[in-house]
This record gives sequence, structure tokens and C-alpha cells, in this order.
Amino acid sequence: MTDNNSGKTARPERAANIRDVARAAGVSHQTVSRVINDHPSLREGTRRRVLEAMEQLSFRPNRAARALVTSRSGILGVLVSHGVEYGPAASLQAIHEAAANAGYWIDVANLERTDHGSIVAALDRLMDHAVEGLVILAPQSRSLKVIEDLAIRLPFVTVHSTGRFSDHRLSVDQLSGARLATRHLLELGHRRVLHLAGPEGWVESAARLQGYREEMAAWNVPPLDAPDGDWTAESGYRAGKAAMRAGGFSAVFSSNDQMALGLIHAFAEAGLRVPRDVSVVGFDDVPEAAHYLPPLTTVRQDFPELGRRCVAALLGMLGHGPSLPQGDIAPELIVRRSTTAPPP
Repeated sequence: MTDNNSGKTARPERAANIRDVARAAGVSHQTVSRVINDHPSLREGTRRRVLEAMEQLSFRPNRAARALVTSRSGILGVLVSHGVEYGPAASLQAIHEAAANAGYWIDVANLERTDHGSIVAALDRLMDHAVEGLVILAPQSRSLKVIEDLAIRLPFVTVHSTGRFSDHRLSVDQLSGARLATRHLLELGHRRVLHLAGPEGWVESAARLQGYREEMAAWNVPPLDAPDGDWTAESGYRAGKAAMRAGGFSAVFSSNDQMALGLIHAFAEAGLRVPRDVSVVGFDDVPEAAHYLPPLTTVRQDFPELGRRCVAALLGMLGHGPSLPQGDIAPELIVRRSTTAPPP
């Protein structure tokens, strides 16, 4: 297509694609793909003609274009629940870094909602971008149930699962982490240990609550459950206020560090000192946990290792690396100054 005034090839109203370049240069789209991939068999004149057409059309080769020749897009997709929680955000960052180290790009589809239509639309968008493999980072039980009912044919791993995808699952062992936190308080001598759980419907919340209850039962100590929080410091603050009105506890295991921060704030405001009057344990080991007042005892999840394993597992499925041994990542208890023996 030419401009009648200038005689130059006119730019299409939409963004140019590989076939537009082929038409402008008078070559096949396979030839354009060879130019994009710097194939050695091309004549210099043909290469120059294709490059000139690319310049005229403001065409910038992308990975989808490279996939025409290589049958590989070099892209891994991540389906992630929309939110600001530290765990999913840290896992996503680790996946980005591990993928980049392996020479892959990451295409992220954020789930604003967890209904069937939203999840299918997000997966369709990733498939349209020719992702080679998929990481599912959606820790809500409802999201996972929808995903497990779908027929996903490309290689995938899921961080958490509700059971059916156990052979595709990679995770930090949430249950054993909760047992570590609870056991630490029991070993210090606490017998009135309250648990502040995360929101209902999250896989981590359920696993940490189960771990707490199992460890309390192993010590023949009755559990003390507080109302659920929502992962935020504000919900921890409200739970701390409610717990003080009810009384009857000397320690709290909080299902994440942000809620633990709110608890400490509520206790301090009421004149209770942590850990002299009440001990607090968190979960996640957010970067700020070491700088709480007092520094927070917590359970550390190795999110960088989780990201590396997700990418390594996909590369193994794609035949670009060794198969990854199955098994959860062990969490680690980090003891700081927010826990001590109970008061007399």
C-alpha cells in the first residue's frame, strides 16, 4: 500500500505485524522471521530490504514473531490473584527473577475477581500470548476449585492446591510452619495460646489454623481461636482489642506479620508490654519484621526458592531442564524479641 503523494509505503492504522512487513518488503513472512532471528542464510540485500520495511512501518519484533520460527515464545504466564499481600507479591517477584535468569519473560494476568468467567478470560489472554508454561498463584480455595475443573493442556505448576493438582503443586509447608510457631510458644511455657487466623477461603489460612490446632492437641492444650483477620494490620489491631476484652491468653500466634503488627499496636496502646505481658509470633518474615518494636519472632517462608522451583519445574516439563523432585519447602522459625516465657 502506497501514499499517492509521497510514493512511500503507508503505515497501517493498526500496529504493523510481521505480514505487513513481508508485503512491504516483497518477501514471505518466513523470510521476515529469519531476519528477526538473524538467520545466517539470508542475502544481505534481502536483509536490508526487510529492515527498511520494518523502519518504515515502525515495526518492533516481539517474542510472538520469534515464535513463528522457533516454535517457542520464551514467555511463561503467571495467573495471580489481585492484591497487596506480601506472600503472593514476594512469590511473583521471585518468579520474575528466576525466569529472567533462565532467559524467559513473564506475562502476568491479574485476577480482579475469582468467578469462573474472570478466570477463564485471564487464562485465554495468556494462551493468546503463546505462553509456554503457566504458574498459578491464586491461593483462594474458590479460584483453585475453578482452575482444577478446567482442562489445562500446557505445562503448569500451582502454588497451593485444594488436592487434585498435588502432582503440579509447589509450596512452602504451611502446616508445619504453623506447628513450629505454636510449638515455640508452648516450649516457652505458654498454655493459653490464642490464634489469629487469616481470612476464610484462603488455603494458607486453613493450613495454618490446622497446624496450630494439631500442635495444641499434641500438647493436650485446648485451642483459643480469635475472630478471623483479613491479613491487614488494621484487622490485627481490631482483633487485639477484642482479645483483651475477652482475656484469658498469654500469647498469640498471628497468621501473618502484618496482623501481628496490629496486635502489638493494640497491646501497647492498652499498656501491655510485648513480650513481658504477652508474647506474639507472626508468619512470613516480611522485611520489616526485624524492625518491629519489639523485633518479631516469626516463621520465614523462602519465597525466592519457591519462585526458582516454580520456574525450574516448568523448564523440566518443557524439556529444558532436569525434573524437579517433589516436596514442600520447609519453613524456618526466626526467633527475635517478641516472645518469652509467660508472666507469673
